[in-house]
Amino acid sequence: MFGLSPFELMVIGVIAVVLFGGNLPEVARKFGGSYRELRRTLNDVQQQFRNAEHEANKAMSMDNSKKEASESELDEPDEPSAPKFKPPA
Repeated sequence: MFGLSPFELMVIGVIAVVLFGGNLPEVARKFGGSYRELRRTLNDVQQQFRNAEHEANKAMSMDNSKKEASESELDEPDEPSAPKFKPPA
């Protein structure tokens, strides 16, 4: 667990009991609540970045499709490029 051996975990547990004594359950609850809030905040930030990336990709794909459509219109002009000839009257 966390790359620690059982002996190291036991030493950490003994130090926690010595430091916090009878308040250990309360300290553990506060730590757990703080950790949960931190994870929730990080998930919210990650979701905002994902949404921003999705919107940017969506906008870029719309720009690319408009650009491709305008290029295809340039390939096939609807009107002749030279003016019509009118004979002298």
